[in-house]
Amino acid sequence: MAITKTSLLIALLKLAGKLPLRLAQRIGMALGWLGWVCRTESRRVTEINLAMCLPELSDQERQALGRTSLQQTGATLMEIPLMWEWPVERCLSLITEIEGEHLLADAQANGEGLILLAPHLGNWELAGLYFSSRYQMAALYSPPHLPEFEDYMIQVRGRLGSELVRGDRRGLARMTALLRQGGIAGILPDQSPRGQGRAMAPFFGIEVRTMTLVSKLMQKTGARALLTYAERLPDGRGFRLVIRDVEAGLADADPVVATTALNRSIEQSVRRVPEQYQWEYKRLRHRPSGEVNPYRPHKVC
Repeated sequence: MAITKTSLLIALLKLAGKLPLRLAQRIGMALGWLGWVCRTESRRVTEINLAMCLPELSDQERQALGRTSLQQTGATLMEIPLMWEWPVERCLSLITEIEGEHLLADAQANGEGLILLAPHLGNWELAGLYFSSRYQMAALYSPPHLPEFEDYMIQVRGRLGSELVRGDRRGLARMTALLRQGGIAGILPDQSPRGQGRAMAPFFGIEVRTMTLVSKLMQKTGARALLTYAERLPDGRGFRLVIRDVEAGLADADPVVATTALNRSIEQSVRRVPEQYQWEYKRLRHRPSGEVNPYRPHKVC
């Protein structure tokens, strides 16, 4: 059988999935450190984001945070094969603490649908696995660039029965129906949306394009929203699963009010563990018309 990019990638993921947690994290952190010292594009974007979002820090503090952030992102990338290839029970055993579990219990006791907002903070794959192991859940996803890889991704992410739905009309209809039945929908809320369903709202004080999907789902279904992430503990000691309430106004009919509440909810969690946020993502690239693109200063939005 011919070796394709997809088959090679899956083989590498399966191989990496045999690593113990601590070794996988150390390899990932070493790769992140290398990305920093080699002045990669990831480092350049991280430095821009930190300068714009955390101007209160000194240059030395931002440099230290940026270096640690790339190391933490490297750890996340090396943990993904474990989350996809390890037995589910072994993955879940890595969660040694749960903060805010009463919020989840309250929402479920009232029979409400629940929207779980999982930003690119900590290990979002483990957070999704935890909730799909306990509840009927659908998670929004973007198809990978390698179409043949999609089947593998759906298989490993959905091995506990969680549905993965695309962000198209059919997928959103399924997510709406599940929420009305009291189920759970998982969304990565800190992406820069394309097409319709967006508004400009401040993120760390900077106006950026923000999704209105969360507020629309809340308005249509009466669902509640909570924010969650799996915080990495030091020295391979596992993870703390954090569940937090969101800012008031997230379900507001005014899209600016709603998206402002969404971004503020994410920002508050990021400020708790800024080193574990994916700062190398170009979150600030879609600004109000006429503003300079911070990653391409010769271009305007």
